[in-house]
This record gives sequence, C-alpha cells and structure tokens, in this order.
Amino acid sequence: MADIAAVIFDVGKVLYHWEPRLLYERLIHDDRALDAFLRDVVSMDWHVQHDMGRPFAETSAELIARHPEHEPLIRLWGDRFIDSVQPAVAGMPELVRDLHQRGVPLYALTNFSAEFWTPFHAREAALFAHFRDIVVSGVERIAKPDPAIYRLALDRFGLPAEETLFIDDREDNIAAAQALGIHGHLFRDAPTLRRDLAALGLLAPIPVL
Repeated sequence: MADIAAVIFDVGKVLYHWEPRLLYERLIHDDRALDAFLRDVVSMDWHVQHDMGRPFAETSAELIARHPEHEPLIRLWGDRFIDSVQPAVAGMPELVRDLHQRGVPLYALTNFSAEFWTPFHAREAALFAHFRDIVVSGVERIAKPDPAIYRLALDRFGLPAEETLFIDDREDNIAAAQALGIHGHLFRDAPTLRRDLAALGLLAPIPVL
C-alpha cells in the first residue's frame, strides 16, 4: 500500500451512532407497532431522499398525505432528527484527536441532509474542528456510493486517491471508493481501526501487554 497522506471519515455509524428508533421508542410503546412504523412509514427508502438533497417540508408533506394518522410522529422526524445521532462511537473522539495531533489531514464525506447537518455540525463543533473540510451529500445532491461524490471530495480536498484512506461502515461505500483507487477501511470498532492506523504509521504503535 502506498503511504497514506490523509484520512476521510464517514460520520453516521463511524463517528456517531445513528438510530431513528431513539426518536420514537418513548412514544410508541408496543415493539411491533414501533418496528412497523420505522419499516413502513419513516423508512430508509423515504429518508434517503433527504441525503439526496430533498427538503423535509416536501418529503414530510408527501408522507403525511399517505399516512395522515401519523402526522405528529412524522413531523417529529424534522423537529428532532439530530437527537437520533448520538452519542459518539466509543473511542472515536480520542482517535480523531490523536490523528489530528500527529498532523494527519482529516476530512469527512457523509450522506446527510443539508438542513439537518447544520444544527448537528453546530452541536458537535468541538470534534469537527479537527476536520479540514467536509462534503455533505444533501448539499451536493449526490450520495454515496455514487462515484461522482468521491471524485468531488478528492477534487475539493486536493487529495490523490492512492494516498487517501476512506473509512465507512458500509461495504458498498467502501467498494465504490476502492474502484476509484482510494484505500478503504470497513469500520467495525475504534480498537480495530486504531490498530490498522498504527500499522500504516498514522498512529503510535499499540503497546503489547
């Protein structure tokens, strides 16, 4: 592997846990009803529109028209979405800090609604201060794993693919990056990532006990 000069992180399920269930489990107490609501109403197929740049006002109006009985719960998605993105994944703030302190250029590439990103980024400003730039799919109206968003990120960040490591929790996103010559790490947990970054010389070696 060529020397890695920079690292690009995904955000959801890499830096922060993301679980829409957190928004609704206190309001829908029956587990089967909750599962059905998350599967059939505020589904991932519906939510991906936000990652592609559609405003919540449009997507929610369409969804309410199909499920008027759930209007208050659907509106909650827009009002409190960032509450579903927490807490930070164990060990990741420290890992980001350590990379930053070693002078490794850090960037992020995330599938995230433009309008939800703004308050979330403000809430987590301390961590994101370590990042030199961030590409947000909802702003660009292109989402992973479309190759176009990786090309856009490399161009904007000024990075050569062969010297860049991309970290994501989804195999299809990693495969799309690798197809463009970007090195990939399929994220599982912070200790595994720290070990692999140490092997690349980006972090201090982990002491053997």
